[in-house]
Amino acid sequence: MAFKITKMIDLDSIDFLVDVEAPEIAERFHPGQFVMLMTRKEGERIPMSVMKAEDGKLSMFIRKLGKTSKELRDGIEAFENVIGPLGHGVEEKVYGNILVLSDAVCGHAENYAICDALGKIEGNTITSVQTFPSKAEIYPDEYLAKNVADRHFITTEDGSFGDAGSYVTTLKRLLKNDVPIDFVFGGGKLPTMKAVSTILAINNIDNLFTTRQMMVDGSGMCGACRLYIDGEMKLACVDGPMFDSRKVNWTRAMKRYGMFKKEEKIANEYYEAHKGGCGQCQK
Repeated sequence: MAFKITKMIDLDSIDFLVDVEAPEIAERFHPGQFVMLMTRKEGERIPMSVMKAEDGKLSMFIRKLGKTSKELRDGIEAFENVIGPLGHGVEEKVYGNILVLSDAVCGHAENYAICDALGKIEGNTITSVQTFPSKAEIYPDEYLAKNVADRHFITTEDGSFGDAGSYVTTLKRLLKNDVPIDFVFGGGKLPTMKAVSTILAINNIDNLFTTRQMMVDGSGMCGACRLYIDGEMKLACVDGPMFDSRKVNWTRAMKRYGMFKKEEKIANEYYEAHKGGCGQCQK
C-alpha cells in the first residue's frame, strides 16, 4: 500500500515540509507521538515528528540530512509505508502557563502540534520559542508556531533576528522577568536540552522533552534508542518519546546519538555519487 504525497515544499535551505495521505493514522494521532516512514520496501525506517494531522493527512517537517531524506526530496511521490501513530502523546489537559521550546526540525514540528492542541484547552496560556540558525533560515510565517500560540519568540544562533543564541537565552530572560511558567515542553538538539534541563531543575519546573533522535526500528526491537532515566534503562520509542529532562542522562544519550555516523556517511557518499541511477546506493 502506497501513501500518496500531496505536498512538498522547502522551509529553508535544508528543511522541507511533506504532506502525506494517511487517514487512519491522522485520525488517531496525538501531539508528542511520531510515525515511521519507509520510502521503499528495502529502505530504512525513519522516525518522524508530526506537525499537524487533519483532513486525513499528516504534515511533517523533514531535514535533508541522510541518504533517505535526500532521496525523498529528490522526487519520491509516495511512501511505501507509514506506520503509527507510535509512542505516548502528551496528556491534553490544563497545565496553566506553558512554555514550548524547539531548536531543530523535529522539535519545530512538535512545537506546533503541542501549541495547537493545548492552546485549545481553556486555562492554558501558551508561549512558544523557536530557534533558527539565522534570519535567512526562519521558516515561512504560516509554518511557525506563532499561529497557534498566545505569545511567540524567535531566537537566532547568529543573533540576526530576535534574541541571540538558543531558546535557553529566552528562557533565562523570562525567568529573570518573573514570567510565570508552570510546565515546559521541548525538543530538538540534545546539547540544548541538556543545558536547559539544569535550569529547569534549579527552578523546579515540571517538563517533558522529546528524545526521539536515536531511533532506528521504532518498535522496541532494536534497542538503539535506549536511555537512562533516573538510572533505569528505558526505550524512547515505546516508553517515550517524552521524558522529564531532569531525569535523563544526557551525556550517555549524546554518546549514543553518534553511533551510526560512519554508516550514515557511507550511505550519503554512495547516494551523492550515484543518485540511484546505477542501483549501488539502494544497498
